[in-house]
Amino acid sequence: MSTRLQSAAISAARVMMALIFILSGLSKIGAPEATRGYMEAMHLPGALLWPTIVFEIGSGALIVLGYRTRIVALLLAGFSLLTAAVFHHQFADQIQMIMFLKNIAIAGGFLLLASVGAGGLSLDAKKAIA
Repeated sequence: MSTRLQSAAISAARVMMALIFILSGLSKIGAPEATRGYMEAMHLPGALLWPTIVFEIGSGALIVLGYRTRIVALLLAGFSLLTAAVFHHQFADQIQMIMFLKNIAIAGGFLLLASVGAGGLSLDAKKAIA
């Protein structure tokens, strides 16, 4: 694969992977009490709501920009695995099993991104040139 094509593919992948976190964070802002209630029903403190929102939107934005990509991708892989275990562990429910596997796949994608880096169309690449 050519370097230009590879850079474009990695950039597109970053945007696609980050989108779920940015939109998830924004949707939590739209219904904070419902989200807090769901978190508390899963035995998590409701006080984690706003840090979660900031993490989802902020880390998603950093991935889109390709800034500190390897570190942020590792954090998002861990976050995806943690949320899979906490929120999607009822395997008798087929939807929950699919959601669990979705989170596992997302974690795998972020591990791959952490290993290959942000690609040429990123702030990380611009920083390396400077």
